Amino acid sequence: METTAVKNPVMLYTEQTPNPESLKFVTNRMLYRGTADFREQPLAEEWSPLATELFAMPYVKGVYISNNFVTVSKEFNYAWEDIMFKLKEYIKAYIEEGKTLITDGFAEAMTKLEEERGDTYEYSEEDAELVKKIKDLLNTYVKPAVEMDGGNIEFKSFKEGIVTVILQGSCSGCPSSTVTLKSGIEGMLKRMVPEVKEVVSEMG
Repeated sequence: METTAVKNPVMLYTEQTPNPESLKFVTNRMLYRGTADFREQPLAEEWSPLATELFAMPYVKGVYISNNFVTVSKEFNYAWEDIMFKLKEYIKAYIEEGKTLITDGFAEAMTKLEEERGDTYEYSEEDAELVKKIKDLLNTYVKPAVEMDGGNIEFKSFKEGIVTVILQGSCSGCPSSTVTLKSGIEGMLKRMVPEVKEVVSEMG
């Protein structure tokens, strides 16, 4: 008697993010261990078949894939109630079919690109201990909360008391991210690391 493997069905639900233009599609599968932020179609076409197909839809402006979720950012002239179900069904079917989400070598290529751009960690030797503390605080207290909102935050540099972070996913272009950055993250870092004077952000 033949036995066929029973596939676990893909469960998918949506979560609001603080950014009204971004919606988080959460699944019961690990999709990608890491962060993959696609703001432009050419990058998606090079590295992510899923993001490429989503970009083909006129209302998709950005795709962010991390762990068990996909955050989709839409063009502002479309309403979520008109497109959410379509996106949900599409992403669910894509995952169920076991298609490739991100091609191999993406993480390495992004690291190389950052090095070429000069986006390697920027800080002086004497600040190394402070930077370790700042990064630990960001990873422990900030990243999990930001990830719940469908986004990501990365440390970029520390110079003359100014911490620069990179915002990705739903955090990018989010109206409330400036408030979160200033009142939440900056306040915490100033308390825990008195050498920090200010926190500024760049879009990933």
